[in-house]
Amino acid sequence: MKSTRRSALLRPCTWTWLLLLGLTWITYMIGQAGLSGLHVSLLVLGFALLKGQLVGDYFMGLKRVRSPWRWAITLWLLIPGSLITTAFVLATGGR
Repeated sequence: MKSTRRSALLRPCTWTWLLLLGLTWITYMIGQAGLSGLHVSLLVLGFALLKGQLVGDYFMGLKRVRSPWRWAITLWLLIPGSLITTAFVLATGGR
């Protein structure tokens, strides 16, 4: 007979979900604290891009697919992210 014992460790999707919750909470706390400025804006944008990549990899199942499909979500996140970053830097003069 085979044992049906569960592993004490969490599955990768559960860890990813907890990380997404943590990043969302940090972003919320940044907003509640009223923090502003270029560095804070870029940090929050970086969190959003990271969260998008994690959702694509773990919840859309793109972590184990061939390159063209995996790169599609990465480029879809990086191109607008780069443009938004450029707009923030140009608007603040790099301060």
